[in-house]
Amino acid sequence: MKIVVAMDSFKGCMSSEQANQTVKDAIVDIQHSHQVACFTMGDGGEGSVDAFVSACNGRYVQVQVRDAYFQNITASYGLIDQGKTAVIEVASVIGLNMRDRAQRKPLYTTSYGVGQLMLDAKAKGVKKIILALGGSSTNDGGMGMLNALGAKFYNSNNEYLKSNAKSLGQVERIDLRKFDQLKGIDIIAACDVKNTLVGEHGATYTFGKQKGLFPNQIKKVDKDMQHYANIWSQKGYDISSFEGSGAAGGIGGALALVDAHFQSGFELLRVHTNLDEIIKTCDLVITGEGQSDYQTMFGKVPAGVVGVANTYQKPCLCISGALGKDYEKLYELGFIGIYSTADRAMSFAAALEQAKEKLYACVYSIMKTIDYWEEKR
Repeated sequence: MKIVVAMDSFKGCMSSEQANQTVKDAIVDIQHSHQVACFTMGDGGEGSVDAFVSACNGRYVQVQVRDAYFQNITASYGLIDQGKTAVIEVASVIGLNMRDRAQRKPLYTTSYGVGQLMLDAKAKGVKKIILALGGSSTNDGGMGMLNALGAKFYNSNNEYLKSNAKSLGQVERIDLRKFDQLKGIDIIAACDVKNTLVGEHGATYTFGKQKGLFPNQIKKVDKDMQHYANIWSQKGYDISSFEGSGAAGGIGGALALVDAHFQSGFELLRVHTNLDEIIKTCDLVITGEGQSDYQTMFGKVPAGVVGVANTYQKPCLCISGALGKDYEKLYELGFIGIYSTADRAMSFAAALEQAKEKLYACVYSIMKTIDYWEEKR
């Protein structure tokens, strides 16, 4: 059989490449004659840079920048298309998983490092920047990123403000005289989030809790975010009304100042690979992620992969670490089987530790069944 394996990362324990290799190992161990083609995947979140660099034979660039807590770190981004395109992942510099939950302080986190990476890419002569927006720890409305690009924010007393969520409600004046708009560079936001910046379905209400905001803080922070958006509106910039403006704690909205346009992370990667050509001639497609649930339907890797498989009428399996709320709805996308690798009750820590072992065992069992019926045909 010719089998295509296109797994997303399993957050916190396996990269896309590692998950693919685990699935491939299980398949080949059963039957060496199986031909397995692996594709490193990403949907605009963690692992997107690896996916593009792998697909496009690119290279990595390392840069000294500030993390979400304004500490010096070494972050990296990818260069593809002979150095003409940079692929930057916000999670690589201000990622939510870079701090334990108990240590997260979302009122004080900043997206400053993202702007630093963009400026470094500009200095290297790129013509396009693909900015993957998933997995951020910030809720600063992109204030930090814009600050790194030269914007300065002041309160009613004309005092300079730090670029974080704590300052959103205090912004009264914005100085753009030294703002670098990255003119001449095509900015693409790789994003699967449709949320707008403010309101009940905005950045703060939807993602604030997971970033560390307490329930009694969310209403106030959202109100401050609205104030911040109003100040931008007075300067002629709409940063809050369009789909995706709430992505990455509001970085999506701030990208309006650099004329960014939004695309599905999966679709962006798809056009940079020969995924379609390989699936067109295969017998089976296998995809998966850390947890599959109803949200998988909205731009996640498995949803994209099964869509391609459907185009060429190829059977597609989803094998994920866990199955969450309303996962059954994913069958409507065309999967012929949806499986969890969890085979017993265990703590989350144990699940992460045993992820490769459990994925291998699940794939091994499924392929044993498939091979049996193939031999009977």
